[in-house]
Amino acid sequence: MAPPPNDPIASVNSTTHSAAPKSGAFSLSEGKLFLNNIPLLSDVPSHVTLSPFSLPHSTNAPPHITDQAQAQAHRGSFLGFRLPHPSHRPETSLGRFACRRFLSTFRFKTWWSTMWVGSRGRDLQPETQWLLLHVPELASYVLILPLIENKFRSALRAGDDDDHDHVVLYAESGSYSIQSNSFRRMAYMHVADDPYELMREAYRAARVQLGTFRLVEEKALPALVDKFGWCTWDAFYLTVDPAGVWHGLKELAEGGVEPRFLIVDDGWQSVNLDGQPPDEDAARRLVLGGEQMTARLHRFDECERFRRYKAGALLRENAPPYDASRPRRIIRKAAEIESVGKARAKAARSGAADLSSFDEKLAALRSELDLMLEGRKSAIDYSGGDGDGECSSDQMGLKAFVKDLRTRFKGLDDVYVWQALCGAWGGVRPGATHLNARVVPAKIPPSLAATMDDLAVDKIVEGGIGLVDPAQAADLYESMHSYLASAGVTGVKVDVTHALEYVCEEYGGRVELAKEYYDGLSKSLVKNFNGTGIISSMQQCNDFFFLGTWQVPMGRAGDDFWYDDPNGDPMGVYWLQGVHMINCSYNSLWMGQFIQPDWDMFQTDHACGAFHGASRAVCGGPVYVSDSLGGHDFHLLKKLVFPDGTVPKCIHYALPTRDCLFENPLFDQKTVLKIWNLNKYGGVIGAFNCQGAGWDAKERRIRGYSHCYKPVDGRVHPTDVEWGQKKETAALGRAQKYALYLHQANRLVLTNISSGPIEFTLEPSAFEIFTFAPIEEVGGGVEFAPIGLVNMFNSGGTLQEVVVHNEEGEEGIRVRVRVKGGGELLVHSSVEPKRGLVEGKEVGFEWKGEGEVRVDVPWNEESHGVSDIVFVY
Repeated sequence: MAPPPNDPIASVNSTTHSAAPKSGAFSLSEGKLFLNNIPLLSDVPSHVTLSPFSLPHSTNAPPHITDQAQAQAHRGSFLGFRLPHPSHRPETSLGRFACRRFLSTFRFKTWWSTMWVGSRGRDLQPETQWLLLHVPELASYVLILPLIENKFRSALRAGDDDDHDHVVLYAESGSYSIQSNSFRRMAYMHVADDPYELMREAYRAARVQLGTFRLVEEKALPALVDKFGWCTWDAFYLTVDPAGVWHGLKELAEGGVEPRFLIVDDGWQSVNLDGQPPDEDAARRLVLGGEQMTARLHRFDECERFRRYKAGALLRENAPPYDASRPRRIIRKAAEIESVGKARAKAARSGAADLSSFDEKLAALRSELDLMLEGRKSAIDYSGGDGDGECSSDQMGLKAFVKDLRTRFKGLDDVYVWQALCGAWGGVRPGATHLNARVVPAKIPPSLAATMDDLAVDKIVEGGIGLVDPAQAADLYESMHSYLASAGVTGVKVDVTHALEYVCEEYGGRVELAKEYYDGLSKSLVKNFNGTGIISSMQQCNDFFFLGTWQVPMGRAGDDFWYDDPNGDPMGVYWLQGVHMINCSYNSLWMGQFIQPDWDMFQTDHACGAFHGASRAVCGGPVYVSDSLGGHDFHLLKKLVFPDGTVPKCIHYALPTRDCLFENPLFDQKTVLKIWNLNKYGGVIGAFNCQGAGWDAKERRIRGYSHCYKPVDGRVHPTDVEWGQKKETAALGRAQKYALYLHQANRLVLTNISSGPIEFTLEPSAFEIFTFAPIEEVGGGVEFAPIGLVNMFNSGGTLQEVVVHNEEGEEGIRVRVRVKGGGELLVHSSVEPKRGLVEGKEVGFEWKGEGEVRVDVPWNEESHGVSDIVFVY
């Protein structure tokens, strides 16, 4: 098939070395891999193969995706290799490169990935999931994408010390019994002049080739994607109970931001430890996150705290009193115990002979915690005392509680609950259910040996996983989810996803085991949760995305929001916050091809609450918090959430701007993270000073870089917005002039496409949101640009419709702006309007001679918050 006309890559193909074996845009000759006559890799081994992209004999991709992949086939090629001897973990160099800037993501923990940049092959990190090379000689970019082939998954790393700047592609089966030495399509290469389109095209080609996943565009998104929610995790950790959940929702609703979805996080399940009696509930004594990681699921319903809930208990006027400060006191006491325990362990490692003082302190603290846990019984025991006698199953437990929640909180559309992929952190307890489960020892794959120390990994290795036989994976999810659905739960947050690769040796390897579990999960989602009711988490490895996203439409883009570092905070509570934002931004480049990126919860009363809130406002996904009871910043929340619990969501998902792609906004001391997104009538750039922490490749951990925690200068321009990434906004990018609103500065400036960038400076952990609105001549010499409600972080997201009426008569020009929300509407108008109307009633407005018009707009309850504002000229 010939390249389409005016294709920038077509000219590249036409001048490729004539003597070189050619595969579309790429060629391989005399140990070099070329793009046109530009070498990308040298010293390519002779056993590495290059083959053109071509459609497989059959594909389950929709015709339009297949046609798109075929149309771009000339831009892509597959890399393979053949070795003398088979192995369960074969690897090869693909060649080496130097003096070429790259962007990549790699796994720094089993569960989580982050960005990494460099300029040589030796700069690559282990477990690199993809590699983007900048080719400025051709104004292009090249993606190298490790794939799944047969029973193997692959990733990239740097060569060993004696392999200077080599890129190593390695394949893993996860089982010594699964071996191979020959691969034709273990990695895919693609070239384009637009890095964002490059990602789409490459993963589209992988979709057609593999047929094991679906792109985000093929799936319906969960209803909560444009709503506000609350998650119980940071508010309660493992102590979550019905009364706490009830009062948490009540506080938010009474503050004017009623959640539309609820996530009951870890702590609600029936789990116990191996040494406990089979039916004993361990949840009553668990507080912090590490304590339950060796516990196993022993029944499919809720733990005792929820099971004892009685219908109507919290609806009654005489409902039991609730001490909202108790959860924080319990958490602080448990954290104190954990701290003393760490100090004891450190003393033991240093050879201290007498540890009795630590033991005495721990015993006293545990006694205090036991008293606090006992003291909450009155708040969670709703099973008696009202003289009603015995209750039916529908009047007790989770089902009764969820029903009461919906009775009290009318806007609560969705209730999700937490689970691990294998059921619980430690899987399912053997013999406790009808399922065939056995404890499988956990073995860390060699590819993860260089990742960061992780308590979750240590605990899984300590206890192993109670793995349900893969043939019963569908039964596991059906047993869990059918019960939850019958109780009114509408979805699940599925965590601890990559534990499967620790226990796959005897189950056909990691690919085959994952297929069984993901297939069972997909079937259950369709049957029980409308096919969309899931948030995936701890899943940032390519085999999940290639194998597990047939049905999954949304998942976490970054690792956990940490209030502070549980291992010690070198820079107060600030240093990890920028890391979280960087992870979400850059991971969205690839994860956004499969799923809607979810930027995770945060706490509004955190020192960086507004910093996080601003990023969530423009991320393009749901906004949800994990505020503790009494720990709400309602002023901040009302910049993010409408009174009806929806949010002014962007129409794309946020991504780093082009000038950030090959920079390090964490500790290069010069780069501001800028993320772009699109609204219906404009664009938005979020700028964040994230400097001060990041990955240390030598120490193999994330650490603080305090010398980088300082003000940083930045620049912004209308061309930073990728207007063409959505068809409906492409025309906005062709404007010659723009009105630009700076949210933090509360300033409107005018700029044009040929002018220089706007310069700014951000203090550490500070941000600015830039809203761009194209200026349009609406007639009679009037130039107009709507910004939106400026009391919201994403002002442009409040705009619903902009219509110009050119009519004959005295009032010939009328511009109608429909907005959702209440607050101050800002528009640029080069001429002062004669009149302003809100819902047909004339209102006053503030006019500034430089073209600023501000109008107060009330929340319109009758029309779900949408108001018509008309400017007459």
